[in-house]
Order: sequence, then C-alpha cells, then structure tokens
Amino acid sequence: MLSASTFIVFIVINLRLCWIRPVYTCVCGPSYSAYKEELFQNVLTQVAEQFSRAFKINELKTEVTNRLAMLEKRVELEGMKVVEIEKCRNDIKNLREEMASRNNSNFLEDNKKLTPRRDVPSYPKYMLSAQTVDALKKPAFDVWLWEANEMLSCLEHMYHDLGLVKDFNINPITLKRWLLCIHDNYKNNPFHNFRHCFCVTQMMYSMICLCSLQEKFTQVDILILMTAAVCHDLDHPGFNNTYQINARTELAVRYNDISPLENHHCAVAFQIFSQPDCNIFSNFDPEAFKQIRQGTITLILATDMARHGEILDSFKQKVDNFDYTDEEHVTCLKMVLIKCCDISNEVRPMEVAEPWVDCLLEEYFMQSDREKAEGLPVAPFMDREKVTKPTAQIGFIKFVLIPMFETVMKLFPQIEEAMVQPLRESRDRYEELKQIDDAMNEVQKKKSENLTMGGKKK
Repeated sequence: MLSASTFIVFIVINLRLCWIRPVYTCVCGPSYSAYKEELFQNVLTQVAEQFSRAFKINELKTEVTNRLAMLEKRVELEGMKVVEIEKCRNDIKNLREEMASRNNSNFLEDNKKLTPRRDVPSYPKYMLSAQTVDALKKPAFDVWLWEANEMLSCLEHMYHDLGLVKDFNINPITLKRWLLCIHDNYKNNPFHNFRHCFCVTQMMYSMICLCSLQEKFTQVDILILMTAAVCHDLDHPGFNNTYQINARTELAVRYNDISPLENHHCAVAFQIFSQPDCNIFSNFDPEAFKQIRQGTITLILATDMARHGEILDSFKQKVDNFDYTDEEHVTCLKMVLIKCCDISNEVRPMEVAEPWVDCLLEEYFMQSDREKAEGLPVAPFMDREKVTKPTAQIGFIKFVLIPMFETVMKLFPQIEEAMVQPLRESRDRYEELKQIDDAMNEVQKKKSENLTMGGKKK
C-alpha cells in the first residue's frame, strides 16, 4: 500500500509529465487549450481515485484492527467458557482470511508485529464429570487413565477450585498457556515425565483437601505448594544428581555439585514465568512476587533426596509443638509436604502404584547402563543385575516413606487411613513377594547344586 508521501511524489511527477509532453508535441494551435484542460481534468480524476482508494484502505485497516482487538479481548474475558473461546478464535481466523483475500496486502502481518497475538492454548478442553472432580481430591486417584489434555484440564480445575485464580486475579488464558508450556518442558523419560508432574500435583491437591490446609495456611502458601509441585521436575534429563556429579555434566559444573537437577528445575520454571504470556504472577507487586519466588525455590530444592534426613529431622523437632504462626515451622511443613507428594506412589492402590515401579526401574537401568559404559560408579539399587521390585521397594517404604508419613500423621491424623495404612499394606505385600522370590531362588540353587553333584558322580 502506498504511503501519503509516495502519493504526493506520484502526483507531482504525473503533473510535470502531462504538462511537459504537450509543449514538445504541440507548442501552438487552436486545440491546445482544450487539450490541456481535458488532460488536467484526467490527472485530477486519477489523483482523486488514488486518494480515495488509499483512504478507504486506511479506514478498512482501522476497522479490522479494532474488530480484532475486540475479539481477542473477548477471548481473554471469557476464560473457562470454551465454546465462546472457540467461536472467537474462528471469528478472528475468518476475519484475517477475509481481509487477506480482499486487500491482497500485508498490513495484517505488520499489525501482528505491533500487537502480539494472544492465541488461546490449543489443548482441547476436557469437561470434568462430577465423579472426576470428586476423585481428584483423593489419594487413590488413578493417574494412568488420562491423556495429556485431560491432565492439563484437571490441573486447571485445581487452580480454580482452590480459589487461586479468583483470589490472585490470574488471567485464565495465561493459566492455560502456562500449563501448556509446563507440559512441553517435561521430557519423555520413563519416570520423570509430565505424568509424574501431574501425579505429584494431584497428591498435593488431595492433601490440601484431606488435611483442610486452606484453614491453616494462607492462600499464598497454597499457591506456592501447588506451583512448586507443578514445576518440581521441569526438564529432568532422566539421570539423577549422582550421575550429574560423577560425570561432571554441565549442570553439575554450573551449580557446583549442589543439587544440580533441583536448581535446574527452578531455573527453567522461572524462565517460563519470565515470558509475559505465561506469567500467572503478573498481577503481583514486586515484593509479593519475591515471596512467591523464594517459597517456590525453597520447596523445589527440598525434593533433593540427599537432604531427606536433614529436612525430616528438622520437622520432627517442631511437630510436637507446631506453631502455624511461626514462619520457620510453616516453611518446614511445606517442605515435608512436597517431599511426601514427590515420592507418594506407594500411597495409591497397587494397580496404580506398581506400574510406577516399572517406570522407575527402567530409568534406573538406563542410567546404570550408561554409568557402566562410561566407567562411573553404579549404585546397587539401580543395577539391573542386582535389583528386583521387592528389594527396590521394601527398604524405601520401611525406612523412608512410613517414618515420614507417620511423622506428618501427628499433625494430621486423618491421613492414617487414606495414606499411611496403604503404605503399610504395600510394605507387607512386597515382603511377601520377597519371601516367594527367596524360596524360588533357593529351589533353583538346590537344582543347580544337584546337577553339579550329578555331573561330578558321572
């Protein structure tokens, strides 16, 4: 499209050409005056048409821009109303296509550079049934039944149901974009993947509901708990801190061998928040954001199992005289809560928990195979030639899970039936399996000995 200055130059050139040509072709004669008048009228008509076309395009451009802004604003305001969102998106798309065909110009492309598009995230909305809404609040929730878009919808529901979107004026569209970006930044590892993120966050949500934490914590604390759970394993490479340190990876060097993975998860989380389209904290003042950032980092760093003893011992010293008005006490409890959720698979029913053991062992075996290939130390519990499901789980349940959950039970007795008792049953089941494995190994050993003895007699 020609600019106003270009039109003026164009007019001047036309006028000069139109007046100069007759001087050379017909300097005198009776028809010259009439010819000049006619030519002048033609030039004026052409100029008027050019200006008219230019002004119409500008008016059209203004109209379309205003309509686009109005439609996109509607998309933001509609929030959870998915049907309306889709209708707005289609209106915007159709309008862009219509203008492209009518104008055959690129001014819409230029406009997009000036006003970034605020597209609604593309994951299909899963409408939660009443049964799903109720089941989400329970530790026994089956996390294997859901596709990625359904898990995203469940996470979105949790933020709304806890009142976080309303209380902190979180833009619903920004929440969708953030969750979609979170999904995209979890790798497809056997264990540390987006489903694990969902699993941990759902368990946190169920503990908030089961323990009535909203009656004891501030809403900021609830927001920190949920957000830390969502972000706690972002961009996990599938190889643990021990491997990072022994292999002297870039992450280990960057973070000086101090919780390299957990520091990386924090960094990725706040890189995502630094994008305006994904910043669910955009309405917080700098001081409030600083508090949320520090709280989230503290909880994610607490998921490093190398700090398990330190954190649990600190909590045990506070639990008998716990004070919800003491910030140090509350922070310690939040650290223990995210630790419980992070390693809570055995709290769930056997048919839900056991596949997670397979996933974890697969990831362990991938690491130990690489460690052997690279000449690095291999932990026995990760060696495919030494570990079995029962041996992997019994010690972990007996010496890590049960002591931690029983300590939390002192503050929240209501978790015994829903969380602690399932752990005890899981421990007993794996001990029975180990006895069966031991008996079978003993039989196999005797058979081998008998075959050996028979061979020597011959």
